[in-house]
Amino acid sequence: MSRSRSARLEPAAQECARVAALTHEGEGIVREGKTVFIPGALPGESVRFVRTRRHRQHDEGRLLEVLEPAAARVTPRCAHFGVCGGCLLQHLSSDAQLALKQTELADNLERLARVSCPRWFEPLAGPVWGYRRRARLGVKYVAKKGRVVVGFRERSAPYVADVHHCDVLASPVSEWLEPLAELIGALEIRQHLPQIEVAVADNVTALVLRVLTPPSAADRERLCAFAARHGARIYLQPGGLQSIEALEPAASSEPLYYTLPPFDLRLQFQPSDFVQVNGPINRALVARAIELLAPARGDAVLDLYCGLGNFTLPLARSGARVVGVEGEAALIERARGNAARNGITNAEFHVADLSVAPDPQAPWLRGGYRHVLLDPPRVGAREVLGAVAALRPQRVLYISCHPGSLARDLGILVHEHGLTLEAAGVIDMFPHTGHVESLALLSGPRGAHG
Repeated sequence: MSRSRSARLEPAAQECARVAALTHEGEGIVREGKTVFIPGALPGESVRFVRTRRHRQHDEGRLLEVLEPAAARVTPRCAHFGVCGGCLLQHLSSDAQLALKQTELADNLERLARVSCPRWFEPLAGPVWGYRRRARLGVKYVAKKGRVVVGFRERSAPYVADVHHCDVLASPVSEWLEPLAELIGALEIRQHLPQIEVAVADNVTALVLRVLTPPSAADRERLCAFAARHGARIYLQPGGLQSIEALEPAASSEPLYYTLPPFDLRLQFQPSDFVQVNGPINRALVARAIELLAPARGDAVLDLYCGLGNFTLPLARSGARVVGVEGEAALIERARGNAARNGITNAEFHVADLSVAPDPQAPWLRGGYRHVLLDPPRVGAREVLGAVAALRPQRVLYISCHPGSLARDLGILVHEHGLTLEAAGVIDMFPHTGHVESLALLSGPRGAHG
């Protein structure tokens, strides 16, 4: 629901009610009278609150007291919870978070796709703390405080949260927030550095500083000293992504990488490239994808939205002939490099715009595929579904970062193209947040390939 048109309420009377559900943003929903969203309230709880802002379809509220707590309520680990917007669900147990996300996925499948899931996979779960190896941190020089703050944005405001440690960021960045704030506070360009992109690779941690003004020679010395002291690699980004360059050019000779040990793979990437946020969960997800598709030696597998080869190369390790397709040419270049460095010759890669319906004569659509893997962005894979169905694959594995677009696309595959949903499940890629990552396995129509 849009919250752009709203009006603050005059000091309101306190109300008591029972919470019915949660929004996608993790706010409690009270439906007694006009619907009100209350941050910090959990389903089943009896709460005391006041309404603070009015909208056309709902109000916003502030939690005053939990009168009857939910059984799944836990004490948030982080002292900044409720202010910092990096986490929304630390007050809900991890098991209950997964159950909530599976319920949301099931609701989307039934409501949007008009299908019931016949079987649920065990949720893919892993570490719930120190998991976040990719992040975008805000930076702000606060004149009233006379210092810089570094962290995620506040939950209900555009400000950067004043935090000193983060329990969800991967080490060592979780301990670097205060040192980074002190470093930037000492720079001449402290008011012209609004953002830091974090990438924790297996070999080194990269920090990409968005600089609106070039750093002076003295600033560069301070940055180099920080990098040497903390074992970090610093990059500067004065413009778009193509402008990113290493602070110390010699450092760029050692690429960032992450490993997939079960497949004896090392994948190199650039600090701005997309890689899955949660390393342990990514390893588990890749292993499950191979298990579910179970390609035999010589099978042809199509991997759409392949990125730098995260699924393509493990699939190729199984002996299958794998074709990866991605819209970003730079990622395809890195995927080809990763294949070569890992000695993989049974994978090929193509650049194609997957935001439009593909040309049936495209080289990557020629020939038969036994299986197809889809790993699209949040908008989903709608434009390629017809081409996928025309291949008549035996199995389609769809990995999703948005339950709404997944449900829409599954509805098209099932009702328009005759595929069957076999199973689905949630992936705990972002513990303590409202993000719902999931996967769905479909079988092709009768007479499909193989």
